[in-house]
Amino acid sequence: MKLHIEEIEIRHVKMRLKSPFQTSFGVEFDRDCVILCVRSEGIEGWGECVASTYPGYNYETAGTAWHILSDFFIPALFGDAISDIQNFRDQIAHYRGHNLARAGLEMALWDWLGKARGESLPRMLGGVKERVPVGVSIGLQENESALLETVSDYVSQGYQRVKLKIKPGKDVSVVQPVRDANPELMIQVDANSAYSISDVPIFQAMEGLNLVLIEQPLAEDDIIDHCELQAQLKTAVCLDESILCLRHAQQAIRLGACRIINIKPGRVGGIDEAVKIHDFCQTEDIPVWCGGMLETNIGRASNLGLASLPGFTLPGDISASDRYYANDIAEPSFCLNEDSTIDVPTGPGLGIKVDEDALDHFTLRKVTFKA
Repeated sequence: MKLHIEEIEIRHVKMRLKSPFQTSFGVEFDRDCVILCVRSEGIEGWGECVASTYPGYNYETAGTAWHILSDFFIPALFGDAISDIQNFRDQIAHYRGHNLARAGLEMALWDWLGKARGESLPRMLGGVKERVPVGVSIGLQENESALLETVSDYVSQGYQRVKLKIKPGKDVSVVQPVRDANPELMIQVDANSAYSISDVPIFQAMEGLNLVLIEQPLAEDDIIDHCELQAQLKTAVCLDESILCLRHAQQAIRLGACRIINIKPGRVGGIDEAVKIHDFCQTEDIPVWCGGMLETNIGRASNLGLASLPGFTLPGDISASDRYYANDIAEPSFCLNEDSTIDVPTGPGLGIKVDEDALDHFTLRKVTFKA
């Protein structure tokens, strides 16, 4: 089946988070993103570009994504029909970088193709799970009391794994009381590249805390120092920002820079590349899990479909819909099951229906490009 694109709509959306989300590179009160809709033959395919307000996680923002999509990626798709996702990737392969923008547009194409074929995203990808294990990511808190209360609340909701954000000065002292209060809880930490190799003693001090993993402790472009760090730790190092494509994953694993990889489809340029990384990690017996970027239900549905693949053996950051927003822009609302899982959507494409009234409410600007 070939897709002759008739029009592509993009929207800059801004949504208020239920509570501020603080990491080592800043605090977010609102989330900006770019929502895309591909239309053809009476079918709409929806996608979410997870670039946010400012260049903290990486260099992309909602503003740069808007520019790249409007001026380069979208114009490249008008003309010849798109036969499959690889064909789409080939058409914009000569442009460098901007993986978050690529991934948002690719997601919309997956949704369109799934609806056109009457197949769900998990089925198209080869997913095998009806439910996927999930955890919750907890930002830096004001004080120990606030952190313990927040963790306790999520544990009472049924989350069996928490990820704690850390930064210099807020690391061992943050994790220790959480472990003391929750001896059996799965705990992992995420530094978002806030440390250097000279901080090895800090991570060695965490060795007795029974952590699942230490995520992205050092600079995103420094595989060598991650190799040195992992060699000195029993706890698994997990790479996030360092892995932008399959080649990076292959190099990191073969060099011993990590023992686990966080796969974010936005970061690696789309679902297709994420599947390739998953497949390689399976051959190397490297556990993977699906990271989150404060997605709406559009991106959350996509992540659930990806995480249904067999190699995603660790709980992902795909929390329930009510974790971040009072009102979402798509249905269904994804709920946490008693066993700390979320059901994988089974409808055609992403398996979601966009609430266009809600979307209009949160839209700052909208442009439609026609063939």
